[in-house]
Amino acid sequence: MKDEELILTEEWDKVFPKSDKVDHRKVTFHNRYGVTLAADMYTPKNADGPLAAIAISGPFGAVKEQSSGLYAQTLAERGFLTIAFDPSFTGESGGEPRRMASPDINTEDFLAAVDFLSTRDNVDPEKIGILGICGFGGMAVNAAASDPRIKATVSSTMYDMSRVNANGYFDAEDSAEARNKKRRAASEQRTKDYASDTYARAGGVVDPLPDDAPQFVKTTTPTTRNPAAIINARAIPQTAGT
Repeated sequence: MKDEELILTEEWDKVFPKSDKVDHRKVTFHNRYGVTLAADMYTPKNADGPLAAIAISGPFGAVKEQSSGLYAQTLAERGFLTIAFDPSFTGESGGEPRRMASPDINTEDFLAAVDFLSTRDNVDPEKIGILGICGFGGMAVNAAASDPRIKATVSSTMYDMSRVNANGYFDAEDSAEARNKKRRAASEQRTKDYASDTYARAGGVVDPLPDDAPQFVKTTTPTTRNPAAIINARAIPQTAGT
């Protein structure tokens, strides 16, 4: 499968300063859904021989110019070859519609990153790890559970998002009534989205965004197809009633 040609920004556009201890370049690779992913690769300067490697993504709704890139650059300063990638439908990566999420596809994104790293001459295929930040911690755990090529996994996550979606923050909505209310709201939003042929924005973001909104906000603002609904479908236990 050939990688789609993506439009990649070549100048330094991160929210953190560039390190003089690592080399940086853009790379692309594809997953088994046919989506081409964009990544920043960080390699320790004067690296010698195949290196241990780490693939990094997250938080949910974020891009590689933010937290995942900072993690990647810092770990490269410590001797690892790292890639911080935009998940499918996000940032510079391919996939339509834009700014949506799927547990299955985003888990596959991590596996595709391992595919890519495993076939590089400057990577030791027996020393590949993955790091999922915040909402992508769960995707990383999913990937590691099915792929023995992944020798180390870190889930850097504040809280259990599946539990939050099922029970509410601090278990404040831990009832059949509250769970079914969420399910109804997510399903009703799908009907509205289909009827209007648009996807409503999620996360309390002003819609439409003002012209002077920062570029990374424009890039990362989630739309619902609904991201919450996609997670809820997996996270919320099926409960009797309507």
